[in-house]
Amino acid sequence: DKEVTVTAGATQALAAAIAALVHPGDEIIVFEPTYDAYVPLIEVQGGKAVALELKAPSFLPDWAEVAQAIGPKTRGIILNTPHNPCGSTLSENDLEQLSKLVNEHNLYVVSDEVYEHIVFDDGKHISVGSHKELKDRTFVISSFGKTFHTTGWKIGYCLAPENISWEFRKVHQFMVYSVSTPVQYAYADYLTKPENYLNVADFYQTKRDFVLEKLEGSGFTYTKASGSYFQLIDYSAIHQGSGVELAVKLVKENGIALIPLEPFYVKFSAPKMIRICFAKTNEVLKSGIERLKMS
Repeated sequence: DKEVTVTAGATQALAAAIAALVHPGDEIIVFEPTYDAYVPLIEVQGGKAVALELKAPSFLPDWAEVAQAIGPKTRGIILNTPHNPCGSTLSENDLEQLSKLVNEHNLYVVSDEVYEHIVFDDGKHISVGSHKELKDRTFVISSFGKTFHTTGWKIGYCLAPENISWEFRKVHQFMVYSVSTPVQYAYADYLTKPENYLNVADFYQTKRDFVLEKLEGSGFTYTKASGSYFQLIDYSAIHQGSGVELAVKLVKENGIALIPLEPFYVKFSAPKMIRICFAKTNEVLKSGIERLKMS
């Protein structure tokens, strides 16, 4: 009752956590490519986003770079694991490195973990909130909509220790007052059967592998996503323009919509990759890959 707050979707939870944390002039470290809500939510509070780059192919933080980026105005760090759009996941070693910096510089963490149940190849989601030292300074954000592919129902939640949950709820109260009661009852009923959420990873891994199998011989290359329901593919061998140009071409000429990486960047240049969402039926995925191969 004192540590879990149900929210009107994960983005609203992010907005409330950032508003509770950021004062005018504060700096928050984010990683590019970045979910497009982070930077505006920081800036609307008068804060500044300090962007660091997640480099291909691992798309994981360089903790030495993070240490160099921390200054007297740094208030916190936003993480996303499993990552959208890259599909990368943080390890226990990553959390140890993060913990040292948080303790040394008195920082807070907003950990966006909306794809927590979608981790592949016998991997394990390691929540920032599970770390014995980080848990006291972390807002963990998650989403029933992402887990169950019901994003339009807009139910998420924030897990944080009582003292910072109290600060979170001061903001949350005047953002939404309350969250759809019937939908909360629907999820509560569905969660009484653990197989409904424990089998999500296997369900999506089958779809990821289906997509990658169909991509063979297409000219696109890839590193397997380790989590989320997104797969990045490298188009450098078949298209020399930008990802935006390729995305427009694919819509107009092939009748297929993929997401370029440019919108996920503010400071750095996007690599020549484009994002597939495989949260679709196999029939749609098969048709989509066939159309993609026409490019």
